[in-house]
Amino acid sequence: MMQYETALNCYEKAAIERPMYAEAYCNMGVIYKNRGDLESAIACYERCLTVSPNFEIAKNNMAIALTDLGTKVKLEGDINQGIAYYKKALYYNWHYADAMYNLGVAYGEMLMFDMAIVFYELAFHFNPHCAEACNNLGVIYKDRDNLDKAVECYQMALSIKPNFSQSLNNLGVVYTVQGKMDAAASMIEKAIVANPTYAEAYNNLGVLYRDAGSISLAVEAYEQCLKIDPDSRNAGQNRLLAMNYINDGSDDKLYEVHRDWGRRFMRLFPQYTSWENIKDPERPLVIGYVSPDYFTHSVSYFIEAPLIYHDYANYKVVVYSAVVKADAKTSRFRDRVLKHGGAWRDIYGIDEKKVASMVRDDKIDILVELTGHTANNKLGMMACRPAPVQVTWIGYPNTTGLPTIDYRISDALADPVDTVQKHVEELVRLPNSFLCYTPSPEAGPVAPTPALSNGFVTFGSFNNLAKITPKVLQVWARILSAVPNSRLIVKCKPFCCDSVRQQFLTTLEKLGLESLRVDLLPLILLNHDHMQAYSLMDISLDTFPYAGTTTTCESLYMGVPCVTMGGSVHAHNVGVSLLKTVGLNNLVATNEDEYVDLAVKLASDVTALSNLRMRLRNLMSKSPLCDGSKFIRGLESAYRKMWRRYCKDDVPSLKQMELAQVPPQQQQVVPEEIAVRITEPKKVISTFAAPIKANGFYLGQCSSAKTSNAEENGALLNQSRNSGKLS
Repeated sequence: MMQYETALNCYEKAAIERPMYAEAYCNMGVIYKNRGDLESAIACYERCLTVSPNFEIAKNNMAIALTDLGTKVKLEGDINQGIAYYKKALYYNWHYADAMYNLGVAYGEMLMFDMAIVFYELAFHFNPHCAEACNNLGVIYKDRDNLDKAVECYQMALSIKPNFSQSLNNLGVVYTVQGKMDAAASMIEKAIVANPTYAEAYNNLGVLYRDAGSISLAVEAYEQCLKIDPDSRNAGQNRLLAMNYINDGSDDKLYEVHRDWGRRFMRLFPQYTSWENIKDPERPLVIGYVSPDYFTHSVSYFIEAPLIYHDYANYKVVVYSAVVKADAKTSRFRDRVLKHGGAWRDIYGIDEKKVASMVRDDKIDILVELTGHTANNKLGMMACRPAPVQVTWIGYPNTTGLPTIDYRISDALADPVDTVQKHVEELVRLPNSFLCYTPSPEAGPVAPTPALSNGFVTFGSFNNLAKITPKVLQVWARILSAVPNSRLIVKCKPFCCDSVRQQFLTTLEKLGLESLRVDLLPLILLNHDHMQAYSLMDISLDTFPYAGTTTTCESLYMGVPCVTMGGSVHAHNVGVSLLKTVGLNNLVATNEDEYVDLAVKLASDVTALSNLRMRLRNLMSKSPLCDGSKFIRGLESAYRKMWRRYCKDDVPSLKQMELAQVPPQQQQVVPEEIAVRITEPKKVISTFAAPIKANGFYLGQCSSAKTSNAEENGALLNQSRNSGKLS
């Protein structure tokens, strides 16, 4: 520092003696820049360029300083001013790749992805060594479902930096989405070798194991991630979700890990403690629904009925949509909500505290989250407690563990009144099923029973592989052994991978079932084709202990009866709720032997099976499971009871927060103007987790072809890498 001071004094004296000494001003700027005083550095470069407008070194240094200043102000919260500085940098050096790269990052944070693509491509054009730009382009294309282009970008990044851990990890993410499990494992393992402390790579390895059906390995990988990064939201929530697949309900361990997670997570957010909502028990209510799944997604088939059938005069609907990629279903939902006088808020990429502030501004009376610990959830917003009454419903088969949520919606079949399962939330049981199914208009007609033409019965399951545990396969093998010439068809994403297919078939062969009797189908992309694939099976076999939900409804709607088995906790009993609501009590087993007997009996009479198939859709459509108007009356009645209790100061979450020994903060949340970010965890999850913290984006410096004048400064992300040049 003393050398800097001495040099600066000398340059200042030189400038006083020779006011036209451009080099002195330039070198003063470099010293100020290296001391972190960017404003003074820029002022010196401006004086230099006033004296010598074509001084190229000063112009380059000005571009570097402006880019650094842009990153500084952006991180302080003024993203628009940051962009202005980046653009000004390009005025001084129109081919400065770092400024272009940082513009790409900034526009990505503002969700202006078309602009981000332009500047990432420019950055790569002017700096072919900028692997980071290629990586970030890959993330954008991946989020847009252009997986081939994403793979191309990640591979380009790796051709520049073979050990670039983010791109290795992100390529593994895409391969996992595509079901290419071997290739995915190879990439993610290479990412860990390149960076052994890369926590999110372990998280993604866990998701890979989960998708391949190896739940114990998945949990181990999530726990390894948490050892490296105890605050990893992705891994923490993925671990909770995974444990549902193997929970036999014999103890309270799963409840305890959810409860402990919720208490820790709540401490990360300040809570509101008072609301301006008028405590009138009979007034019209404002109901908020928050979800990332308002598109062609499993949850969407159960949220459609409330959006359509609510009495908007007395239960106004406000939708908070965190959809990553909208589709035609998103547009249909939005149009229907707006047509009925409701409101639609797009919240993807917005900080959860900011969303909580939006909920406050909308004066939501009852806020309902539909995701639980699955992908792109907004439990952070729920932790802020922005609404006086908060509810969880549909998207997750267990307690959230979050003390700020008052109620969990269920029914007396999924959660009997004498259940021993514990929840942080208070259970509210609807009159019939806790679900109301709206079939896909793309389903197509019910096909004839294939056994009539095949001469044999085909059992099947389209549940994800994580639900098909070794115990499930053991029971299924018993069924096929008891039904001569019968076959099994199973469809799930990982079956496009040869090793996963072989492992699955080998397991069945060890159980005495020849692989020639088993058909394995990979993911079918088009919904119509997926639904018509039910024409290949006669009888659907539900999974246990984690039962199917959407797959069971789809099976019934396509005329395929489903055999299920109840248990001691909610995840075991969803199939029980669905089948009994439709009137198929005779297909519900209470133990493995009953399950086998029911399946065998159903297969023994093909004529009866055919008759049931032909009338099953009508039976289902006329049942409470598909009666949206009747369902909504029960739901609105439940909401009204919740509100009346609130008006009497009966608030379940307050009791839980006291039990958690974390009293609500006395001071309300002060709404902050937080820039829209793309750092929201996606994990978690019924779909694949976020590739890395920041949604797969590399937020560091852009690689430079030259290293002689490069400097590292870990304090600032996105900063340009080159220091100024001394003339």
